[in-house]
Amino acid sequence: MTATTAMTQDQLLAFVAKLQADNTRLAAAALAASAPKALTCKVSEKGALSIYGLGRFPVTLYRGQWERLFAATAQVEAFIAANSDLLATKPTP
Repeated sequence: MTATTAMTQDQLLAFVAKLQADNTRLAAAALAASAPKALTCKVSEKGALSIYGLGRFPVTLYRGQWERLFAATAQVEAFIAANSDLLATKPTP
């Protein structure tokens, strides 16, 4: 519609309703896009385990590295607890 076109009240109401519907649809799409992604696993070409869904890039470690990390779970949890005021958290939608 151009600026020189006069709109009736019914046309304006229909236009506003269309804009509201578009806004609702776009807001829902934005919310879905920002929702946490499911974690998925994949074996890389070199035989490492990649975890997708934690961030923009996968976390890739070899089996021995994952085993060392899992063995240190208590140490990592204690470090997080001791430094919780210094560590940033990503806000959830």
